[in-house]
Amino acid sequence: MIKLGVVMDPIGSITPYKDTTLAMLLEAERRGWAIRYLELGDLSLRDGQAWGNSSELHVQDDRHRWYELGKRQRHPLAELEVILMRKDPPVSNEYLYATYILEAAERAGTLVVNRPQGLRDAQEKLFATHFPQCCAPTLVSAAADELRGFIHEQGKAVLKPLHGMGGESVFVLEQGDPNTSVIIETLSDHGRRQLMAQRYIEEIRSGDKRILLVAGEPVPYVLARIPAHGETRGNIAAGGRGEGIELSDRDRWICEQVAPALRERGLLFVGLDVIGDYLTEINVTSPTCVRELDAHYGINISGKLFDLIEQYLQNDRANM
Repeated sequence: MIKLGVVMDPIGSITPYKDTTLAMLLEAERRGWAIRYLELGDLSLRDGQAWGNSSELHVQDDRHRWYELGKRQRHPLAELEVILMRKDPPVSNEYLYATYILEAAERAGTLVVNRPQGLRDAQEKLFATHFPQCCAPTLVSAAADELRGFIHEQGKAVLKPLHGMGGESVFVLEQGDPNTSVIIETLSDHGRRQLMAQRYIEEIRSGDKRILLVAGEPVPYVLARIPAHGETRGNIAAGGRGEGIELSDRDRWICEQVAPALRERGLLFVGLDVIGDYLTEINVTSPTCVRELDAHYGINISGKLFDLIEQYLQNDRANM
């Protein structure tokens, strides 16, 4: 029996019918894995050894009663063969400290998905800029003059904080918008905080596509998140609706450009955000949309990931 740990937000606060972490845990339950539940505050480090205060966890696919916690125990994290790091952004200091603790567990032989160093290295918005051939014109700056100049140059641009998620604090500005200065001041904290500006991509009307990759291989279908009426954000959290579509040739090309860097960093489960022909973000902390795609197409994305995890564990044991 495989011993699996999951580090996540409070499980009682999730929305079970669309939660990707729950989809993964349901797959682990089906496989007979032993599941231990942890939050960030349950992790600790003693003399270089990673420890956890974890609870036994059982899950079921029920919107009203989806989990049951059992015996709580303090133990070395190395007792777990696999740990899923599924804590949602923002990537705070506490999140970063947790990755160092999980890295100690990794050194002791535990497979951590995604790899802690990869989580630190691949800031979700900035990591996309490693692939300028895939992106629309993009500026990262705290300087108001640079940002205003970029909006003037592009005619219409999207401004967003580097640490946000779910469409939070995303603004669309056109050249000459009277709110430009106050929005830049607010997002940049008067020039003290970097933010991202990207050319506005008109194809957002057809959806902000979420592409899921397992070890660099894309799931053949994507969830196009269509903005609600009067909205410019396709995020489900911002009221967008999901529509399943097949990968386009351009989508596949973007995946091919990004995949080697994902594999190199040990990022086994990743979500790309693509609008039209352009990559906008690379989600590595807790990519979502598994439940929606599974339901649309009768597939099992978590099963694909867990097959890979089992293969990794078998290979490790064979090499011992």
